[in-house]
Amino acid sequence: MLYSEKVMDHFTHPRNVGEIPDADGVGEVGNAVCGDIMKMFLKIENNVIVDVKFKTFGCGSAIATSSIATEMIKGHTVDEALTLTNKAVVEALDGLPPAKIHCSVLAEEAVKAAIADYYKRQGIDKEIPGACDGNCECCPSAEEHGH
Repeated sequence: MLYSEKVMDHFTHPRNVGEIPDADGVGEVGNAVCGDIMKMFLKIENNVIVDVKFKTFGCGSAIATSSIATEMIKGHTVDEALTLTNKAVVEALDGLPPAKIHCSVLAEEAVKAAIADYYKRQGIDKEIPGACDGNCECCPSAEEHGH
């Protein structure tokens, strides 16, 4: 399996790793098949993502897609971040092997889940297509959240 230089760079030197203790939105998604889990933390001011961090338990592709996704949304508005697609993540990394495309889907879902959490905390009732609500098999902590 060959990885692009960008994938290797984001795997060996991931950006924005960690947690934001007072995050405005937190999203956690996982893939039961491969065991990858991504947790995304957002700090939002005036509808702009001023900081974003992630913690990912998974393969190199999962780490690389998390890293590049944080770079792609940092400094952008919440609405702009909602337009992030797994295809854009793959393109930003100069491609992923077919067996690893699901990692880019997780990155998109983690961003959307964190934004959905932000909206919930703000009392904003807004449907986000593709965001995990904790009631599906993709959510590793569905039981913890009482779902």
